[in-house]
Amino acid sequence: MGRTFAVILTLITVITVAVFVSHHWWFPEVASAHGVGMNDQFVETFIGAGIGFVLAQLALAVFAWRFGEKKGDSRKVRVFPGGAKGLVIFAFVYVGLEILGLAFVGQKVWADMYFTPPPSDATKVQVLAGQFAFYFRYPGPDGKFGPIHVDKIDEGTQNFFGIDTSEEGSKDDIVTAEVAVPVNRPVVLFLDSKDMDHGFYVRELRVQQDMVPGMEIPLHFTPTKVGRYDIACNQLCGLGHYNMRAFINVMSEPDYKTWLTQQAALQ
Repeated sequence: MGRTFAVILTLITVITVAVFVSHHWWFPEVASAHGVGMNDQFVETFIGAGIGFVLAQLALAVFAWRFGEKKGDSRKVRVFPGGAKGLVIFAFVYVGLEILGLAFVGQKVWADMYFTPPPSDATKVQVLAGQFAFYFRYPGPDGKFGPIHVDKIDEGTQNFFGIDTSEEGSKDDIVTAEVAVPVNRPVVLFLDSKDMDHGFYVRELRVQQDMVPGMEIPLHFTPTKVGRYDIACNQLCGLGHYNMRAFINVMSEPDYKTWLTQQAALQ
């Protein structure tokens, strides 16, 4: 039994490594400036964890082959020579160094996303999540968002943000069910939720951020490829969670300006 287990374990290890090395199931093409660094961080994590995985599985296979139960063997328990203390210390040190190394290497990618302020000329969009949809708001020509009034939120009249159109700063705000941004220009999203925790996840842009009620959380990035990408809520938020999605359209600058003008005319 011990040798059979060792062979099966070795085959599983080889197949698993081959799947990762072949990139058979891999990330979609990156479409943001910071996504390249994030991909590199993922690959470094896979390599570090993969080395530990292979070493552990092959070591287990060797021990099963050498010390596992053999046909006709009457002994029920075999003692590992020298004890397992050395292996435990090695595993503890290896995993600790791996975590510290990955944290050190990945801190720049993290800091660029969360600790570096967006440029002052970034495209600004407010994002509101609620069971089970996303809504988006752009400032008008004045470049400022009008105030939000919670008591005026009314989905029946499609006043999702609680905007008072009689206020000067709110008259030109643009509310949409999809979001569009210009390619190769910084974008900052101000994320909020009106009812419970939601998630804002776009895999091609390599962005993911929880949306928490009562908190306006900024998220900035620079899209680099024109296209239409899925926005998914990746926090379980109720029975309709599976259907909570929207789209982000990355457009050329002329197309973006045309789209924004068309949306303004629909308000």
